[in-house]
Amino acid sequence: MKISQIISVLEDFAPLPLQDGFDNAGIQVGDASQLATGALLCLDVTEEVIDEALELECNLIISHHPLLFKPLKSITGKNAAERCVVKACKHAIVIYAAHTNLDNAFGGVNFKIAEKIGLINVKVLSPKKDSLLKMVTFVPKANADAVRNALFNAGAGQIGNYDLCSYNVSGEGTFRAQANANPYCGKIGELHTEPEVRIETILPTFRKSSLLQALLAAHPYEEPVYDFYPLTNAWNQSGSGVVGELPSPEEESDFLQRIKQIFQLQSLKHSAFTNNKISEVAICGGSGAFLISEAIDYGADVFITGEARYNDFYDVENKILLAVIGHYESEICTKELFFDIITKKIPNFALHFSTSSSNPVKYL
Repeated sequence: MKISQIISVLEDFAPLPLQDGFDNAGIQVGDASQLATGALLCLDVTEEVIDEALELECNLIISHHPLLFKPLKSITGKNAAERCVVKACKHAIVIYAAHTNLDNAFGGVNFKIAEKIGLINVKVLSPKKDSLLKMVTFVPKANADAVRNALFNAGAGQIGNYDLCSYNVSGEGTFRAQANANPYCGKIGELHTEPEVRIETILPTFRKSSLLQALLAAHPYEEPVYDFYPLTNAWNQSGSGVVGELPSPEEESDFLQRIKQIFQLQSLKHSAFTNNKISEVAICGGSGAFLISEAIDYGADVFITGEARYNDFYDVENKILLAVIGHYESEICTKELFFDIITKKIPNFALHFSTSSSNPVKYL
């Protein structure tokens, strides 16, 4: 098993194009073509984490937070990030990060948090926009099933909880093959009419290239006709934050006490109680305060995140209960998520949870 195969499993679940523009998810250090001896799962890469990987004989470290957010101008060991790079290279360790692509993926970090809280009917709070295309192509009737299946296999046709989605209309196509053509049907110099099927399907924008390759490989025509149309639909299968329901309403104080227990918190910051019971819960792990207004607009009773500004606690007054549980504490469950993703596809691969605490925030 090569390290690249492990990475492919992660990227099938959380493709790199889902990451936000500021991010640097993906391979941080190392040669992914080497054979994998084991993987250490962590939230942050520190020197202690690399030492842990060496002790466990793991040559792959999978983290949520990227080791490298900014380009390195030199690698002299003057700071922790440079020392980690030097040590990883010295021992041929690959470091890989799945960050905001894992946050934005359906079933990703925020879904894991929702699962731990026990929410039902969980969905994306702020779906991605301008991220979908409609593909239209025209195929001889006898080849329609084969082309359609090729498009589905390449990632088209997913709408919510449904896949293999397409719309099909029968009609007639006309064309005349000219001197240098090699027509699949019809004769050189003669107008030909062919019974065809117009196939329409939907796809994420980042899959456009792979869909086109799949179409050209499966389509029988020498010159297939196809169109891509940008869609303004929200993409409900990807985006920031989630919202879900509690099986039964809870008092605000009881709910916050339960959150403290679930995430093993030393402390929890919250805004003034609204005196409403908690039914609808909005979540965004890490630095998620940018979604407070969307949680309010949705009608959520509480918004849980890892970080918030001082004034955010004022701004939510009488609108929503704000609960801030700590950046590290809100995302430490990513280790469990990595484990679930990989073992589902590769059940016998050696995975280890890092026991090193990389939380830079200390409590007195």
